[in-house]
Amino acid sequence: MLRTTLAATVVVASLLAPTAAMAETAAMAETGARAETGARAEAGARAEAGGDGIPALTDSRGRVLTLRGWNLADKSHSGDTALSAITEKYLRDMRAKGYNTARLLVFWDDLEPRPGQYSTSYLRKIERILDWAAKYDVKVILDAHQDIFGPAFGSRGVPAWATRTDGLPFTPHPDDWFSEYFEPAVQRAFTHLYEDEDLQRAQARMWRVLADRFEDHPAVLGYDPINEPMGEMREGEDLATAARRIERDQITPMYNRIADQIRSVDKDGWIFVEPTPIVGEGVPTGLGRIDDPKVVYAPHFYNGAMEAGGDYDPSARWIENYEAAVTLYPKEYKVPVIVGEWGPLNNSRPNMNRFYREAMASLGRYSSGWTGWEWCYGAGYCAVDATGAFRPNKELTAEPYAEAVAGTVRSSVYDPAAGVYRLSYDAAGRRGSRVTELSLPPGDWRVTARGAALVLRKDRGRAWILAAPGARVTVTVTRG
Repeated sequence: MLRTTLAATVVVASLLAPTAAMAETAAMAETGARAETGARAEAGARAEAGGDGIPALTDSRGRVLTLRGWNLADKSHSGDTALSAITEKYLRDMRAKGYNTARLLVFWDDLEPRPGQYSTSYLRKIERILDWAAKYDVKVILDAHQDIFGPAFGSRGVPAWATRTDGLPFTPHPDDWFSEYFEPAVQRAFTHLYEDEDLQRAQARMWRVLADRFEDHPAVLGYDPINEPMGEMREGEDLATAARRIERDQITPMYNRIADQIRSVDKDGWIFVEPTPIVGEGVPTGLGRIDDPKVVYAPHFYNGAMEAGGDYDPSARWIENYEAAVTLYPKEYKVPVIVGEWGPLNNSRPNMNRFYREAMASLGRYSSGWTGWEWCYGAGYCAVDATGAFRPNKELTAEPYAEAVAGTVRSSVYDPAAGVYRLSYDAAGRRGSRVTELSLPPGDWRVTARGAALVLRKDRGRAWILAAPGARVTVTVTRG
């Protein structure tokens, strides 16, 4: 996860000299951002998730999906105690609050502690969490996570045996960990990972092992090959230029290698590809085409000042600039978008209520959903406190939404002020699925449907709509 301090923000800003791409993005934001209203269109199940040519995510029955959920992370435990901090309670509580997706952090250094030796114990620990997810009907994205490359630099991710630095220096920055990505040894380690053939094979094999083990698990939605990939800057490059080159020349081939290995054992799982974290500064990605039929673009949605604990500044137009930049890739390559991480450090700042409202509106304009950082019980980034109650303003992420729509959505709108969600769709034909699924956050919600449709309720947090083939259906969900 991209968590910077103020010092790191200054480092990034100094490296990120203005570029033509950034200027173009800013201009697009000025002309293309939509006005904020009380009622807003959410990411949806229509032929497109975004109104400008971004496809929607779909399931095996052709239903269009909306994902809402959180990251599950245990960075503190490894070896025999790996993943021990994540319990069944996490999945149960997430589902009870209306979330249907988890992005589960797994670590290559735990999976393959020695070259070619894969930990069956670690695979069983992952499977245990997946079993809990299936029990509570939570979809899971398996994320091969890295922070500052891996344990060779005091973090987690790529094993020490796969870390090559050519003897370049590394100086820890305990109060500014993101700036460690710019240490010469860390940057060189990324170059070797991308370019050394034996490391390429090792990384791809690791993913084949994971996909082979879990490809038929009912909870697994897909695979995120590497968290927040970075790389090595060249002399004379600003950060934006370096990021686009690394994405184009090194990260794109890496994703294609890994996708080929995953497809050798799993034909159905989605592959979630990330740009570098520099996209958070409003820089369009340089990623190229991933030659796979089931690719999802999975950027992260972080602002340096807020990750340092600062407040949201609406006048800076960060959300608008980010949205303009991040939508270019999925429009060009016709792939869905799931935002893999988002959420600021200090949610109690005066403008954070506005931030969450505007962020949810923005995410709804172009994505098929998101997984926030992170589901834990405490302070800081945690979604809930020790009692399980939402942290300040996090409750704004809990809304009624259509998890899966069996048909073509005409409109999907939630009015948070009125507490009313409306979904209009044309039901699938006779050979399509009949069942549309709704997720409802905690509270009393009344669900009605018009147009040859029947509402079924099994519990307070779910509703199913059964529609006649080809019917035009209107669903209304009302709070209280």
